[in-house]
Amino acid sequence: MPSEVDPRFADRLRELLQQRGLSYRALAAHIHYGKSHVHDLAAGRKTPTPDVARRLDDALGAGGELIALAAAPATTSDLAPDGGDLDAEVEAIELVRRIEASDVSDGTLGRLERVADRMAMSYAGTPPAELLPRVRRHLAYVTRLQDARMTLAQRRRLLVAGGWLALLAATLHIDLRQGGAAEAWLLTAEEMAGHAGHDEIAAWCYETRAWDVLTAGRYREALELSQRAQAIAPAGSSALIQATAQEGRAWARMGAAQDTRGALERVARLVSNLATPEHPEHHYRYDPAKAISYTATTLSWVGDPAAEDFARTAIGELEAEPGGVPRPRRVASARLDLGLALLAAGRPDEASAEALAAITSGRIVPSNWWRVVEVFRGVERAGVPEAAELRDAFQAFRPALPAAPA
Repeated sequence: MPSEVDPRFADRLRELLQQRGLSYRALAAHIHYGKSHVHDLAAGRKTPTPDVARRLDDALGAGGELIALAAAPATTSDLAPDGGDLDAEVEAIELVRRIEASDVSDGTLGRLERVADRMAMSYAGTPPAELLPRVRRHLAYVTRLQDARMTLAQRRRLLVAGGWLALLAATLHIDLRQGGAAEAWLLTAEEMAGHAGHDEIAAWCYETRAWDVLTAGRYREALELSQRAQAIAPAGSSALIQATAQEGRAWARMGAAQDTRGALERVARLVSNLATPEHPEHHYRYDPAKAISYTATTLSWVGDPAAEDFARTAIGELEAEPGGVPRPRRVASARLDLGLALLAAGRPDEASAEALAAITSGRIVPSNWWRVVEVFRGVERAGVPEAAELRDAFQAFRPALPAAPA
């Protein structure tokens, strides 16, 4: 969205639409504008005029919230994940280093480690295009520290923090379908992991590649990469669990039902006694609740009717979490899983509703758009009346370079 409007305007508009149960067509009729214009506003592609913001606010009963967001800009390119100034954050870490009279102090490294964790926790709810510059800024600072004096133990800590940040940068580039940059950062993460002797980061690099090639339709390669990740991942680690789940997804896409269920059973055993982490939204800390979502995805791909119950359970648990929905991207993905399951069950009208909710949430990243395509095509083939509104949303929110399996 252009800088003169608070970037939260589009997000809030979509939320209000969903809460009020209004379609884009109905809202457009209320404010006497075209449906495509409302679509563009909700997607952040157009800027609302004060008059349009007022009409939308009135139609949705927003109590002036949309008017305020349209009138009070907020610049986000230099904000840290908690809303602070990113340059100030980096400067503060550098100041600690200088105050402690050491080229690289334990205080500096501790701050970097906390930053890496916070960035990984932001991944679940922050658009990749917004989070990536923050991650890259901190990676630049890690680069500046590489030539400073430090002990071997301190150098290892710096490499580990940098490795996590490089891995996250690669993941964000994958989400944005920027393959060259993603591979460059994966190689950097692997290099740092190798120098630091950090097997979990190295395993996550293989797992991340497995997901990337899976979205490109290279299922056999995804299977091999996920198995290589498992071979080097530390026992009981999050990387081991995630790579095992990724193996199940690859088997599912290849139509191997027995191997799919075998992988899911191994995941279930790995997480059976796993406690919920302090920060379950952390991208590299496996939350046992993820197993339900991954099971829903995997079973929907292999055509198992049980996928519907798993998907509904995943959505219900995520939406029932205290304080709202901290992982909206997972909710959107679970809705796509449910849509596929409903298609398989011969209920394309319900599948269309779930896909519509997922698309209009604005939380489907480009690397996951191929899953939208699967549900959309199924609904289109069914020829139900609901397909028209789904088609409108599909066109309005489709990324410039959608990722579709080969």
